[in-house]
Amino acid sequence: MKARRHMAEYLKYVSTRGRAPAQDSEEVLISGLAPDGGLFLPEAWPQLSRAQIAAFKGKPYAEVARALLGQLLGGLGEETLDSEIAKAYRNFDAPEVAPLRQISEGRFLLELFHGPTLAFKDIALQLLGRLLARALQRRGQRATVLAATSGDTGSAAIAALGGLEGIDLFVLHPQGRVSEVQRRQMTTTRHHNVHNIALEGSFDDAQAIVKALFADREFAAAQNLTAVNSINFVRIAAQAVYYFTATAELGVAPTFVVPTGNFGDVFAAESAMRMGLPVERLVVATNANDILARTFATGTYAAGRAQPTLSPSMDIQVASNFERALFEAMERDAHRCRTAMEQFAQSRSLTLAPEVLERLRARYDAVSVSDAKTLAAIARHYERTGQLIDPHTAVALAAADEQVAEGPLVVLATAHPAKFPDAVRKATGQIPPLPERLRALYEGEERQTVMANDLNLVREFIAARTGAV
Repeated sequence: MKARRHMAEYLKYVSTRGRAPAQDSEEVLISGLAPDGGLFLPEAWPQLSRAQIAAFKGKPYAEVARALLGQLLGGLGEETLDSEIAKAYRNFDAPEVAPLRQISEGRFLLELFHGPTLAFKDIALQLLGRLLARALQRRGQRATVLAATSGDTGSAAIAALGGLEGIDLFVLHPQGRVSEVQRRQMTTTRHHNVHNIALEGSFDDAQAIVKALFADREFAAAQNLTAVNSINFVRIAAQAVYYFTATAELGVAPTFVVPTGNFGDVFAAESAMRMGLPVERLVVATNANDILARTFATGTYAAGRAQPTLSPSMDIQVASNFERALFEAMERDAHRCRTAMEQFAQSRSLTLAPEVLERLRARYDAVSVSDAKTLAAIARHYERTGQLIDPHTAVALAAADEQVAEGPLVVLATAHPAKFPDAVRKATGQIPPLPERLRALYEGEERQTVMANDLNLVREFIAARTGAV
């Protein structure tokens, strides 16, 4: 790793709320959330030329990741990035890591489910976990990692961080609102440093508790809290890579259709665009929890009550990463962004200024898809191709059917269908074959603590298990 005295050469990060000092990439990695409650973004976006992007075509995924993340996370050190990127993608079932499959004329699936837990979050978390452990070891520190999950982040975090020294991982999932496979991927782990909390509430409740614990500065400092949710910019940076590999392979600007809950994956696409990636449009595909579709349609960002659907990883009403998009659409006016988020926290509603909404609409479309349309998309895709897909991918496919795109249309396939067998069987009558990675889940004993939706109970639970108060 390069000496710390050279860190000024590297990119710095600022908070969307403007009341935190600029940080280097290692501090952003370890802290996750900015100390003023905002989210970190690069002080300036690195720029890649069209020629540089075109040259990614045919290159190994890890090589593209090193090129891009060297620009975004160079402060972590060239040797560190080279080593940990190589390790992160060694255990994926597809050598391409994120293969692009053509399914019809002008339409493609970007398959992101070939990692250890068979969901797109592996692509970022397999890397983030290694980088985090290495940074903590270098500093001689321990950390308490908090993850609120609507299904896939928790298992991906456990696969990345389980068993690592110097880390205690606490995963909060909404009880009864994840699939059985998703739950078992979290609760059958035997790692001593993993603690599963089944919260009697929604994902939004779990996310609110995580944010409140970070806002409790005394507790956060005592625990050395950090986050691996997409509020951690390293997640966003790692996910931006597959937008570059897909676009380079196509050779023209595509429209990406992204199944979206917390807005992290689709903001990774905006990040890629801000680095110079040519993209025609970004389509936000939501289920009945349609806060984002309503926002783009009406200009009012208003949270309702999260309702369970067949695509549970998207059962979210407060999309945390939307703050990053607002910050950019507000032309990086941190005071304006902070005021808006404070207003939303108080009233659960925010009316966007016309020019802010116009800037967002220039980049994004949004479509809400019902459970009935989700099932129909699974059935239709199976009839046409013989391929089974999960309900989150189906939401994006259904949204894609409403698009008129001049260039190629790329749908993000975010999870393996075997993680959601009930929805797939309901749509097609077929039970997805269980991959080898999942078979042991039905043999292991589950370990979780069911807990009321109470911030103090969660705080006490964490403190008791880490010995820090």
